[in-house]
Amino acid sequence: MHNPTQKHHRKDPISRRHISWCCSFSDPTRSPENPKPISKQPISSYPNSPKPPSLRNRILSPGRVSPVDPVGQQPKTHVMPVELEMPRLPLEPVSVCKGGEDGFGVFDVRLSLKGRNGGSVVLELSSEVLSGSSCVFADLIAKYRAGCEGGGGSFCRIEVPEVENLSVFQMTIELMFEEDLIKRLMKIGVYRAIDVLEVSAGISFKKGITSCLEYLEAVPWSEDEEEKLKTLFSKFKLNNSISKDILARLYPLDSADSQQTLANQLIWSITTCIDANSRNELKSLVKGLLCKSSVYEKGYPDVNKEEVYAVCRSCIDALVNLFEDASGSDQCGRSGKNEGGKTLIECISMQVDNINWLLEILLDWQMAEDFVTIWVNQGELLCMHERTSPMVRYELSRVSAMLFIVMGTRKLQCASEARLGLLDAWFGPMLLDFGWLQRCKKGLDIKVLEEAMGHLLLTLPLKHQYTLFMEWFRCFSRHGTECPNLSKSFQIWWRRSFLRGSESNAVESR
Repeated sequence: MHNPTQKHHRKDPISRRHISWCCSFSDPTRSPENPKPISKQPISSYPNSPKPPSLRNRILSPGRVSPVDPVGQQPKTHVMPVELEMPRLPLEPVSVCKGGEDGFGVFDVRLSLKGRNGGSVVLELSSEVLSGSSCVFADLIAKYRAGCEGGGGSFCRIEVPEVENLSVFQMTIELMFEEDLIKRLMKIGVYRAIDVLEVSAGISFKKGITSCLEYLEAVPWSEDEEEKLKTLFSKFKLNNSISKDILARLYPLDSADSQQTLANQLIWSITTCIDANSRNELKSLVKGLLCKSSVYEKGYPDVNKEEVYAVCRSCIDALVNLFEDASGSDQCGRSGKNEGGKTLIECISMQVDNINWLLEILLDWQMAEDFVTIWVNQGELLCMHERTSPMVRYELSRVSAMLFIVMGTRKLQCASEARLGLLDAWFGPMLLDFGWLQRCKKGLDIKVLEEAMGHLLLTLPLKHQYTLFMEWFRCFSRHGTECPNLSKSFQIWWRRSFLRGSESNAVESR
């Protein structure tokens, strides 16, 4: 009978009404509040409690909680090995004892769960429900009854040692007595449902397996839950149509080549995106995915260098065409609009953004050396730079600025010929465009650019440093702050070229 004071047992009257099992440890301690043993306590257990000394004795009772026989009157027992595919929750030796002749009824199995880290739970269950739910327990009970006197009326005791999570194992056993398993799983959530699925698979609880799979397939997962599912499916092979749907969510069916092709398609799509806000958002997204340090990089194929450079050349070709149009426009780059309603200035800025974004990807994968050579050889753009409005041409110096920064801050190493070629081609245009770069920074750090330009100049042979530093000196004397301030680097060049030179001559004269 239900105890009316235990209100928590009334929460689910439909599912609990027909449950024919209970849990107990031993005879409860008598007290004024508890004058005699309670005969029935449905759905109750005592997890993580130490085993009372009295449990080493034989338990005989017509009720759910039994008085203890005197010490020394132990029943005959046998030990049966159990083979169970459950790495963390093994059913090892099982001891069974005969008893329960005094009206024990359907509660004819005592299941003792022993925690790996201490604690225990004892469940008294119906062999009919237990056998009908799990073929592992059905085999244990059948073997016991076949080897015991008294046949099917005998009381069976099963011990499960080394249980990693007592509450999960107990919850899985409870589900055998539930009418609506999905409803119960919805209450416990995905993470715990995966634990229940693992126990169900270990004890061959087919209804539990099916219900867990149905629930997990229908709900979203977090990344931690996804990794937990992958670990579970690596341990157990669940031949179920629902498990195939879950595996289809866990593992891509396409090959690595298909993933690489998709990455290339994303890059091409972004460089042709019209809306500026969407393009910037997608650039950040894809760059994060393709970044070598990304959490999503695990096992993914490398970025295809040829494909990225093909996109770079396409953007540069588009830039050349746009500058040809700008050269014949109203010198402000505003005349005419393309199919997307963008002006020449907007289109040029978009292509420069694309080129710098691709350069960032190449830098991350240490494949940007060839881009320096490509940019050095843009003679057509250099010619058009001279005859194009400053408010348009300064966009070209945004690409040069990025190269100066990554080379001057040691993020990109190139041969002396490449460094010299870059400065010979684009140092002069940079001096002319610096004022516009200051006014239209677009994320550019001017101080970093000035320092990087000076450091890069100092990597050249001294005679080339002389030519470029003198060009800067003349420009700075005429335009002042409209020109980059390379004073610190100029001083270093002066000391290296003249002061140290005089010292070396003095040494030679001696």
